[in-house]
Formats: sequence, structure tokens, C-alpha cells
Amino acid sequence: MLKLILTEKPSVAKNIADALKVKTKKDGFYEGSDYLITWAFGHLVELYDAKDYDSKMARWKMENFPFIPPQLKYKVKSNPRNRSQTDGGAAKQLKTIHQLMKRNDVKAIISACDYDREGQLIGDSIIYRGKKPDKAVYRLLLNEWTPAEVLQGLEEVKHNETMKSLRDAGISRQWADWMIGINLTSVATLKYQKGKGKALNIGRVLLPTLKIIYDRDKEIETFVPEDYFKLIATFHTAEGKEYTGTYIKAKQEKFKERTILDEIQQVIRGKQGSITGKQVEKKKEFPPFLFNLSSLQGYITNKFNGWTSDKVLKVAQTLYEKKYITYPRTSSIALEESLTGKMKKVLENHIKDLPYKDEVTFRKTKRVFNNAKVESHSAITPTYLLPKRLTSDERIVYMAIKNRFIMQFMPIAEYEETILETTIIEIDGKFHTKGKIQLIEGWKKVENIASKDTLLPAVEQGDPVSVAESEVTKHITKPPKHHTERTLLRVMETCGKQKKEESEDREADVMAVLDGFSIGTAATRADTIKKLKDVGYITTQKKNLMCTKLGRTLVETFPVKQLFDLEFTGRLEKSLADIQKGNGSKQEFLKVISQFTTESVEQIKADKSEIINEVSPAKSSNEVLGKCPECGGTVTEGYMGFACSKYKKGCSFMVWKNDKFLATMRKKPTKTLVKNLLTKKRAFVKGLTSKKGKKFNAYLTYEKDTEKGYYSWKMDFK
Repeated sequence: MLKLILTEKPSVAKNIADALKVKTKKDGFYEGSDYLITWAFGHLVELYDAKDYDSKMARWKMENFPFIPPQLKYKVKSNPRNRSQTDGGAAKQLKTIHQLMKRNDVKAIISACDYDREGQLIGDSIIYRGKKPDKAVYRLLLNEWTPAEVLQGLEEVKHNETMKSLRDAGISRQWADWMIGINLTSVATLKYQKGKGKALNIGRVLLPTLKIIYDRDKEIETFVPEDYFKLIATFHTAEGKEYTGTYIKAKQEKFKERTILDEIQQVIRGKQGSITGKQVEKKKEFPPFLFNLSSLQGYITNKFNGWTSDKVLKVAQTLYEKKYITYPRTSSIALEESLTGKMKKVLENHIKDLPYKDEVTFRKTKRVFNNAKVESHSAITPTYLLPKRLTSDERIVYMAIKNRFIMQFMPIAEYEETILETTIIEIDGKFHTKGKIQLIEGWKKVENIASKDTLLPAVEQGDPVSVAESEVTKHITKPPKHHTERTLLRVMETCGKQKKEESEDREADVMAVLDGFSIGTAATRADTIKKLKDVGYITTQKKNLMCTKLGRTLVETFPVKQLFDLEFTGRLEKSLADIQKGNGSKQEFLKVISQFTTESVEQIKADKSEIINEVSPAKSSNEVLGKCPECGGTVTEGYMGFACSKYKKGCSFMVWKNDKFLATMRKKPTKTLVKNLLTKKRAFVKGLTSKKGKKFNAYLTYEKDTEKGYYSWKMDFK
């Protein structure tokens, strides 16, 4: 008898097939002597559109809202290029999966989708579609797709019913976002927008994130710079060595009044002083914690130009599916204590060729192995597999993860800090001087982190010194900086809350993630930032994020202020986290969301009419660009893209104006490009931009993927 394994993607099915040494691939699945392995393409089913429940909802009319269906219904995923049609590839694969489930020689079904809310939802929405199967359903829970983990995991599968809380959290999130998004986006667009062809996007996670950026923009705008002054003196020792000190009185080194420092400067000119204090202290520098997804995204986007949080997640997901790193969508910065033995072997694999391998010592510390700091999934680490070939982007993300892991087992860095106190008896106050010398480089060797030493002359307490020169320096207070993806992710992760935390390494100001209290999850934050850009609420200048005029107007005008409130959004996310742990009720949560949605719709309806956004209709022409490769109809330019004229009869062919593939190379389709695709089957495109920012030319073709049922791009340089 066989067991049927369902994975989230074809690449994961291949990983499992490789681990089980199953080589026979058929149409939509692999077949071995003990296992059948099939796959989804992410979500194969999706929630009904409003019009699927009631045909009157096909047109947005204010009187039709709020619209809250009595129960949740799912349909086969829509064609991404024509939502009025079913996605052919999804429908075909769904049929294949259900046929495999019904086979007489299949005795059990194992869901091997990602171990998170979405993964549980993807698997369950397929397995339980229609009716509950008459075979046992199990859950494979893995943190990585290496052969060893797959084989061990299959020995330890759980009954799928034990994952009900995770499924309930996934359904609650999905239903809440649908209810709020459909109702408030529709009503807001009808109320506040002039012109058609675009929606005024309102979302549970979108708006509070926008508000964070708006608040920082306003802080910068309203900031009033102030002058302040410092007094810096240069001292000579008896041996002729020199050092500088900053004047401090009552712990204050910044003074608003210059005259005070000018007077002191006059008094100390040419005077003698002495060293009345010398403190020498050895200090430890611990490595930064292991990466969770948010800290990885923050690190990469801050260090490398052109990277976004969305791009980091996509590259990390690829590395995960290639078996080189563990599950990336984690919010944890530590590892489960049970992984100690396994991580020792992983470390041994990765340090063999390092010049400093003799300094690496595996140790079980609470900084690294700590169950209390693990939420569902451990922090991101490399797996025991060593990659043979990586793209330049994959290498950047992989090396960051690998290096951060190795750092944990290098010696702790140490430096010696010296603080001198210099006194001149003619004045009240003292001069302070700090020096620093790196004693042990330790973990800093892993990424060649340079230490800035400040050397001081060899002096002792009581030594005489003389004032060689002095200067009153002028400074201006600086406004706060614009948010970057790194700082924004940090605020989203904690809802702006942080606490001082004394730990074994005396690190202060560690970001503390309150249990589930956040804006979005590690898996969704990158998509939220990307959507804010896509819908035109924020813009970027280099690494800085700023509100657009539309984004500002929305924050200042939209009446449902709760949606901008971090506390409100944090509580909703906390409720979802509680449901996931079995401590919350799906029904109660959805009741709250339903009530909130109804009240919000009525609040918008009662609000004064004010135009937040005005959409100018794009010009379209009836010029025939060529023959449709799908049905033989004519292709013309429309508002959204270059589409077949027979779209009302069901033809889905279209080249979208906001095509994502072309957007990655900073291009948009033109009439000339589309003409060439239709008449010559390919187009020569100049001025494409690579991920590294370099310009290049290439031939592009737009061909139908017979397996998935829709068109995709291919690139050729010949």
C-alpha cells in the first residue's frame, strides 16, 4: 500500500522524491514503491469573490455594503490574467491530486506543505475540498528539506487533526483580510475617489504600516533645529604626548549658551592641570543574535543597495527550497535546545576550510539554544549541505546566514576601555577622554569587521598635564532619519514597543517581540511594504521610505482611525497568535472582525465626501498590434495592458502594462515590443537593467506554459 505526499511546490516534491530515491515522474506526480509524491502551485483554491456569492456584487454600489457572507466558500484559483476564468493549470493539478487521493492502493495522505499558517491552509484546502477523505491524514513538519530531515520527518509524522489550531489561525487571517479588504476598499473607493480603473486600497496591515512612515515624515517636517556648543581641549603630558578631552559639568557636555564655554576657554588658556581619574575596564562584545526573517531583511537591505525586503524573502525561499538553509519565515532569534547535536555537525561541515577554524568552538549557550526564545520555528541557519553553485544574489543572502551562524561559536570579542578625567583647579567641571583598544578580535574575524581603536598616551592618576589649545565647537541638532526597510521592519515586528533587557552579555535595548503582538507576521511584512509602494502610498529615495501625497491625504482624511492604530492592529495579530496556540476562538475573532467591518462601513458612509484620489483614465487606441496566439483574434492596447479583443468570449491572452518580470529589469511593455512578439515571435529589447544595476540587451519571447496554462517570458542572448 502507498502513502500520498502533498507538497506546496514542485521543487519541494523533487526534494522529497530525491530523499526517497523515487525517480519515476508522471503527469503531476512522482511514483515509487512506497510513496506517491504530488504538489500544488501554492494556493490551488481561493476564497470566493463577492460576486460569486451574489451577482449584484459584480458592480460596486454603496447600498450593497457592508457585504458579509454567512459562511466561507472556496473555488479553484482564478486565472491571474483574467479573473473571470479558472486557472487551467490549477484545475488540472487539483484533479490529479484528488484522483491520487481516491486510488485504492493509497492508504494514507501526508500534507508536507510549509509548517506555517499558510502552508496548513494550502494543504487542508486541497485535502478536505468537497468532503473529508476516508483515509488517514498526517502532517509532515520540517524546518528544512535536506534528505536526512525528510527521512527522519516521515518517521515522525503527526495526525493532521492536531494542527487544527494552526488551520483556524490561517482561516481567521484569510477571512479577516477578505472581509476588511473587500468592504472597506470598495466603500472607500466609491466615497473618496474620482475616476475609474484603480482602487483605493484599505487593509488591516497596510494602513498601520503607512501610518508609521507618515508619523516619521511629520516628525522630520516639524523638527526645529537647535544650536549647541562643546568645549574641546588638547592636553600635553610631561613626556610631550597629547590627547583631547571634552568639557563636562554635571554630566552635561552640550551647552545651549556659547558664552559660558567662551569664558571657561579664556580661563584655561595656558593653565596646568592633572589627571584626577583613570578607569580601565575590559569589556565583552557578543556577536549579534542569529537571524530571524525581519533581522535578515533589515541587515541585507541596509548593507546592499537595490535590495528590498521582498527580494530578500524570495532569495531566502529559493535557498530553503534548494535545501541550503532552514525555514526562513521565522520570528525567532534562537534555536530549539533539542537541535544541539545536529547544529554541532552543521558547524563542523562549514568550518573545514576556514583560516580561523581553530578558533571555532561549539558550545551550548542560552544566546543560541533557548526554547524560551523560539516561536514555532527556530532561527535561520545553514543546513549541513554545502552549496556547489549559487547566483550572486543567493550568495549574498547565504553568506550572511552562514557567517551569522559561525559567529556564535567564535571567541567573544574583547576590548579595553580607558576613561580619563582631567581637572583644572581654576574651573568648575572636568574634561573627559575615552580610549579604546581591541584586545580579542573574536567573531569579528568572520566578516572582517574593523575595530576603531582610540589610543591614549601612557598616563597615570596624579600626572601633571598642560593645556596646549582649546576650541569651542558649534553643532546643530539633527532631525530623526526617514524610515528605511530595516527600521520599519523593526517597528512592525514589535508594534513600536521595545524594552530594556539585561541578558548574560549585558546587551541593552534588545528588541523584544511581545508574544504575537506585532504588525503582520515575518512572512507578510515584506509583501506589505511592497504593496504600499505598488499602490502609490509610499515612495523610495535611495534607502529611505516616504509617504506620497496620496499616502498623506489618506492618513489625514480616512475616518476609520482604528486602522492606523498600532495598538489595535497589534491586538488583532495577538488574537491570531492565540488562536494558533489553541488559546483563542476563531468564531469570537471573526465576530469581532465582522462587527468592526460593519461599523467601519457605516462610518465611511456617514463621513463628509472628500476626494482623496483622482484617477486620470489612460488613453487607449484601437490600433491592431497583431494576431492573438491563443485564439487568432486581434490584440489592441487597453488600460491595463495589450489584450485580445475576444476577452469577453473567454480569451485570456494579455501582456500586462505592470508586468512583474519586466519590472524586475526596470522595463514596461511598449506597443513596438508587443508588435514584435506577435509578428516575429520575439522582440529585441535594449536597456534592460540587471539586479546589479548594469544595462544589457536581450531577445524576449512570450510563450505559453502548457503545464500551468498561462504565458510567461523567456530570455535569449543569441
